[in-house]
Amino acid sequence: MSTTALLDRPATAPVRHLRAVNHPARVETPAAPEAQPAGRTLPAGTAPRGFALYVGIDEAKAAANGVSLGVLVDALRRTLADLAPTAETYATVALAPVGSGGRDVDVVRLALHEPSAIARTKQEEPEDEEHAAGGVVVDISRKRVLIDGESAAFTFKEFELLQYLVLREGRTIERTELVTSLWQGTSDEDAPGERTIDVHVRRLRAKLGRYEDIVRTVRGVGYRFDRHADVVIRYGHGTPSPDRF
Repeated sequence: MSTTALLDRPATAPVRHLRAVNHPARVETPAAPEAQPAGRTLPAGTAPRGFALYVGIDEAKAAANGVSLGVLVDALRRTLADLAPTAETYATVALAPVGSGGRDVDVVRLALHEPSAIARTKQEEPEDEEHAAGGVVVDISRKRVLIDGESAAFTFKEFELLQYLVLREGRTIERTELVTSLWQGTSDEDAPGERTIDVHVRRLRAKLGRYEDIVRTVRGVGYRFDRHADVVIRYGHGTPSPDRF
């Protein structure tokens, strides 16, 4: 993700205010006891000191909405200043490898090392991962798949296909999308037809063996990967995300 555009925006760039709050006249009321978040029990000896809002949007999507990341940050800060003038703010841009799939907000959380996101992907790899417990390890950073601790002989295109589905967890991917996304730059004559995707999926499943059902068929639509107890996804360590705002 390029960060240059964030720094080159005009100082007087128009800001789209995100607030839609009517402020009634302030009425002095007795201070109420500090409330805890609904449904949450805080660890003993701790108290809330703020919150983090992860926003998943890249520069291209922001531009399509007529704004930039910097403009969005400015708008959020202005809204917060109106609602809570004493609040302190800090913003940073999340960097990720070009072409990273998955939901934008999940990529952001991982890039910024948000604890629950890291825990969810089980990023801590064992020293001897070649002899790890049974299951499938999809190693995004090393472009390989381990099945029951052994490296599987996936072709480049088979790995791309599995990776594309894994990084879009829970979303049904149509065959046409797989063709246009995985065979970009291929001439119409060389690009596979939609039914050829079925052949690639069959070969992929054959190599997954007893774990073949992690790639699900949505009849008449396409294919989907759902989170599976037998699958560990290793993203590798994200690119450090520098301060930009």
